[in-house]
Order: sequence, then structure tokens, then C-alpha cells
Amino acid sequence: MAVLGFALAALIGLSLGLMGGGGSILTVPIFVYVLGFAAKPAIAMSLPVVGVTSLVGALGHWRAGNVDLRTASLFGVIAMVGSYAGARLAVFFSGAVQLTVLSVVMLAAAASMLRPGRGKDGAAKPTNSDGRASLPLGKIAAVGLAVGVLTGVVGIGGGFLIVPALVVLGRVPMKQAVGTSLLVIAMNSVSGFAGYMGTVDIPWPFLAAFTSVAIAGILVGTYLVRFVSGAALKRGFAMFLLVIGALMLYQNRGVLTGAEVTASSSPASHGTAR
Repeated sequence: MAVLGFALAALIGLSLGLMGGGGSILTVPIFVYVLGFAAKPAIAMSLPVVGVTSLVGALGHWRAGNVDLRTASLFGVIAMVGSYAGARLAVFFSGAVQLTVLSVVMLAAAASMLRPGRGKDGAAKPTNSDGRASLPLGKIAAVGLAVGVLTGVVGIGGGFLIVPALVVLGRVPMKQAVGTSLLVIAMNSVSGFAGYMGTVDIPWPFLAAFTSVAIAGILVGTYLVRFVSGAALKRGFAMFLLVIGALMLYQNRGVLTGAEVTASSSPASHGTAR
């Protein structure tokens, strides 16, 4: 199982490098169902894995000119505030409710990205008098705060929400949105992990090894992204969101039907760190 877990760590990095997100969706299930960690440590551990890996990927994208530092600073700082607050609020929500909310948001984001005529790669951006792209600051701030809160509550990096927000609201080309998203994820993950500190025990040696493998994956993904068109990345990312969101919604359908399974009957609630 350990070998499989580390192989999947590379997949986490590859996903982050190619799509600017998605890796964190894989991280928690890998920790819980493949490596046998309990849900709470798995959620907390996913944040430094995704955060450090994303930072390495962001550096590669920055060298390629695919990181908008101005947008990342605005979005990231606001998201960090929400992420810390969300981590502190996480104890008040059941796992099933958290995943149901997350799946609905993922499906909505995918629908926005698939809508024709919006946020296409290379589309002209509205600009200020100095020629820089004009961002809808109020909307960016609201989305950044919402992404941060969800990151803290659910224990994910938030790239699958950040990328659509940058593409649809910020009119950022897809490849640049991917690189910028990685920097925001790194900032977001640090803040979210700070919110979990002191509440769970972290196996640091294992976490360092797992993160190293994920970093190798993101280096490969960051290299490969230059060979894929922005439009193809956008479509692929949206379809990825649709599939994962639909599966999560189906698995947690009890929340919507009123037949939610109690936390005590969930496999993740009985797991212990190996």
C-alpha cells in the first residue's frame, strides 16, 4: 500500500502542474483509503503537501511567465484570512456536509468554465489607463474569501475553485491562471495548516517523503503544460471538475435526501495513522 500511496503522490503533483489544482482532491482520499490515516490528520497533512508542492510548481510557471503576481497577491492574502478562519470552523461541520457543499461548488465552477464566450485563453482583457488588466476587485475579494473559507473547512488547496475564478472573473488566460493558482494555493495552504496546528499529530518524516515525491510529479507537470493549449487545458479541467464533483455528490447523497450516514459509521472515522 505504501508503494501505491507514493505512486499516487506523483499523480498529485502532476495534476497540480498541469491544471493548477485537483491534487488536493486526491490527497485526502489517498491518505485515508490507501495509507490508512484517520480523516482529521489526513485533512491537516494534505495542506503542507499541496502547499509546498504548489510553491515549487509556481516557481516553474513564474520562470515561464505564467504567474500574475499582482492578482496572486490580492487573491492570496484574502484567501489566507478565510482559510485560517475556515480551519477553525471545521469542527462544526460533518464530513458528509462538507463534501456535499464542495461537490456542488465544483459543479458550478465547471459549468462556468464550459459556458461559451467567457474566460477563453487569449481573450482580450479590459485594461486601465496604464495598460494593465482591470480586475473586478470586489468580486475577486469575495471569491478569494469564499475559497479560503472552503479551503480551511474542507482541508484542500482550492485550485479547482481558484482557476475558474481567475479565468471567468479576472479574464486571466488559462495557462497564466494555472501558474497564478499554484502561488495562491501555497499561500492558502500555509494559512489553513496554521489553523489545524495543535489539533492533530503530524508524522513529519513520512510527510516530507510524500511531499518530495509530489514535487517530482509537479516538475514533470510544469514541463508538460507548455505543450498543451490553453483551450484544451480549460476544457480538460472543467470536465475533471464535473466528474469528481458528480462522484462526490453521489457518494454523499444522503445529505440531500435526509439519510446522512453518521460520522461514526464512516470508514474514515475509524482509520488510524499507520
